[in-house]
Amino acid sequence: MLLNANLLLISMPGGTEWILIILAVLILFGGRKIPEFMRGIGKGIREFNDAKNNVKKEIEEGMNEKDKKATSAQ
Repeated sequence: MLLNANLLLISMPGGTEWILIILAVLILFGGRKIPEFMRGIGKGIREFNDAKNNVKKEIEEGMNEKDKKATSAQ
């Protein structure tokens, strides 16, 4: 029984829940603030992805540099 309760807590909202969430956002922020809010979210996601890609690139460059040093030492 406890397992079923945990599954309900982590499940995704259904159609009715999404409608209620959207209505709450409209009431809280108003129609004019939503585009600005969404732009901010998009900018944040873009910055996160850029940072993630930069870290990945630095790690790959470090690994390539390490491999080059190892092959030149032999």
